Amino acid sequence: MKVRRNSVLALLLVLSTGAFGADASLLKPPPGAKVAIVMFEDLECPDCSRAYPMVWDAANAHKIPVVLHDFPLPRHNWSFEAAVWARYFDQTSVALGNEFRKYIYANQTQVSKENLQQWVQKFGQENKAPVPFVKDPGGKLAEKVRADYALGQRIGVEHTPTIWVVGNSGVSQPLVEEVKDRAQLNQMIEDMLKKARPAQKPATQKSPLPKKSTIKTSEKAG
Repeated sequence: MKVRRNSVLALLLVLSTGAFGADASLLKPPPGAKVAIVMFEDLECPDCSRAYPMVWDAANAHKIPVVLHDFPLPRHNWSFEAAVWARYFDQTSVALGNEFRKYIYANQTQVSKENLQQWVQKFGQENKAPVPFVKDPGGKLAEKVRADYALGQRIGVEHTPTIWVVGNSGVSQPLVEEVKDRAQLNQMIEDMLKKARPAQKPATQKSPLPKKSTIKTSEKAG
């Protein structure tokens, strides 16, 4: 009886862990948005390079934000470094960081671990953006990439791109729907906009120097 009880408890633990791992309700639209597209991406992933412009086209058409999360797969040998560079350019402006992602995707087949730095330099020159010798001396940008990856693991991301349409349903759990068929993305956005409640306006920032958002939202990149 004791062995059986332990087996049942072990099974329940596995099931509860799996349910928690697939909890995409952790994803929410940015403050002030009813609906957003959330994409977990890997800059070395060929399918991400195809999905990236499509996601932005859909977001811009519906005037909704895109929230990008880094999910560099361990088998890709330069994607983590590229993600850190994207975070570096985000510091200048979110739009510049998104343009860097677009640039890397457009040239992805020519990029390698050995020549990534050359592509970064070329992008910096074309966009009049300084490229430092050491991009992340304190390791804070790398930690942001790792935090995104950990979030993806927590909600059950297994591949890239993984894309969700996320709606704000007020005080209850957000409406979350994974995009399985990208051809239906626009219809999914329209359906989610109909279901979502009016967006809450962001709280007024009392500090005279509001903190800069780190969310990579829909400043045009596609």
